[in-house]
Amino acid sequence: MANVLKMDKQTLIKQLLVLGWSYRRIHRETGIHRDTIARYDPGHPKWANLPTEGQAENSFQNRPRPVLSPTEGCPPTPAELRKPTRTSPAAVYDAVIRRKLQQELSAQRIYQDLVVEYGYQASYDSIKRYVRKLKAKSSKLYARIHTAAGEEAQVDFGQGAPTQKNGRYLKPWLFKIVLSYSRHSYEEVVWSQDVETFIRCHERAIQSFGGVPRLIRIDNLKSGVLKANLYEPVLNPLYAAFAKHSGFTPLPCLPGKPEHKGKTESGVGYTQNNALKGLRFESLEAQNAHLRYWNRTWARTRIHGTTKKQVWTLFTEQEKPTLQALPQSTFRFFKLGNRKVQADGHIEVARAYYSVPHHYLGRIVRVQFNSQWVKVLDGSEVIAFHRTTQTGRFHTDKRHLPENKCITTEEHKRRLIARCAQVGSHCKSWAERALQARQQLAFRAIQGVLHLRKNFADAKIDWACEQALKMDSLRYHTIKLLCQDSLQSGQSGSQLSLLQEHELIRPPASYQIYFEQNQS
Repeated sequence: MANVLKMDKQTLIKQLLVLGWSYRRIHRETGIHRDTIARYDPGHPKWANLPTEGQAENSFQNRPRPVLSPTEGCPPTPAELRKPTRTSPAAVYDAVIRRKLQQELSAQRIYQDLVVEYGYQASYDSIKRYVRKLKAKSSKLYARIHTAAGEEAQVDFGQGAPTQKNGRYLKPWLFKIVLSYSRHSYEEVVWSQDVETFIRCHERAIQSFGGVPRLIRIDNLKSGVLKANLYEPVLNPLYAAFAKHSGFTPLPCLPGKPEHKGKTESGVGYTQNNALKGLRFESLEAQNAHLRYWNRTWARTRIHGTTKKQVWTLFTEQEKPTLQALPQSTFRFFKLGNRKVQADGHIEVARAYYSVPHHYLGRIVRVQFNSQWVKVLDGSEVIAFHRTTQTGRFHTDKRHLPENKCITTEEHKRRLIARCAQVGSHCKSWAERALQARQQLAFRAIQGVLHLRKNFADAKIDWACEQALKMDSLRYHTIKLLCQDSLQSGQSGSQLSLLQEHELIRPPASYQIYFEQNQS
């Protein structure tokens, strides 16, 4: 016996149907079953003679009578009942929706545009369902990419078979690289996807191929691409350096476009289903040994479904001779970091200190380093290169210092003596004797004597140095006092008379007092 809804429920259903609500949305909002909603839809041909308010609920006449099939004179079949009979309100805008789908707009965006541009009043769900039906009817066309021998390889990661690690069975990462022309491949399982592991897998792969392809397509994982971008992806500096070292061009796929490396995408699934499915291994080494055996026995000996040729034959005869030569040395892995140039013109790397050009003081620079060298960069420009030194030691390149700070002690001595020689021969002799007697303590004294040239003539300074040599005085103050006294007395080159009284000379009586006090 069919249930008859109360009048308020019937009215609600009819009002919601007039608003364009779908059966699904009315069911979600009211809880009324969709078949029941259909009974009260005036436009639905399933049911006839809807019950009225005055009819009894238990009356036989209250039961809805199904519409008989016009051809057979019997009720419609379940398939006919399931067939949608209401026209979607989105169908009116079919051409507009198809055009916007060609522009790869989402259902939500199409709904928004229809509301704004055409005053669409039905629900978003109607657009979503209509778009889903259109997508199901039209299959997307993918262009097949053909590559020349030795031109391209494709790289991807998948999951390997369960492998024991620390007493548990975990799934490692399955690294796979496929040569696009011959479909010859290399497989290896690893525990990490970090950049060093990623690079070492590449190295072992090209060693197994016996050559390097000109281009390698990679996914946008951080080990290869720091920042994915449609027009200008930012490569990981380590991976970019490895690519330059090995001689291939790295090409990241477009974001959200895994089909651009479909050969390795399908290759990962082929390896998982044919080599690893249903197996467990006690170590990575055991799984990698199995993968090598499977590649030799099955993967390379198969007739590929697209090329219609044996993979190994196509590789050895046509592709391997076109690969580039292997690099002469293994790639030296290095670490990356940022450092601030300190006030002394050095940066700290691994607890040692390395100089940077002095005009970078206070700036942040990029550093690449390993156990053998330290490279300092400003953007892509190398501004300093050092061999590593011991912990706590300074490694200074004198070219990084200002011109007045990059000379040696001996060079500084020669420059001071040369400047003194410009004053006069006596000044030069005085400077040489001061350096011999006082070593580096004489530097500032000589600089002070040279500074006197601002106030005194060179002849007067040279004369003062001559008198100081006779007095065996190697002090700056002696030269200065002699220049000042000669200026006051008007002497320019006469013999200096010995002074008996001066503020710097103690009277003899003071020595007598000092002697008597110490005797007592």
